[in-house]
Amino acid sequence: MTSNDSGREQLAPEGADALRALAAEERGRAEQLAAFLEDVAANGLPDPEACTPWEELRERHLAELANGQTGRRVA
Repeated sequence: MTSNDSGREQLAPEGADALRALAAEERGRAEQLAAFLEDVAANGLPDPEACTPWEELRERHLAELANGQTGRRVA
């Protein structure tokens, strides 16, 4: 890491690339959420019978964490 004229420490190229990748992932999730919210605003809430119960989503996520899977998914 090196400093620049602004007093900020520069990241190693690998660290900067990792942060850019994380920013892209977060941007993608934000887009998904925005699209869902816009759909709800335009069409109303989805039919509860067509949705996955939160308990099932929680259990699936906990199982993925226990298996060492770190990817985030939206069901």
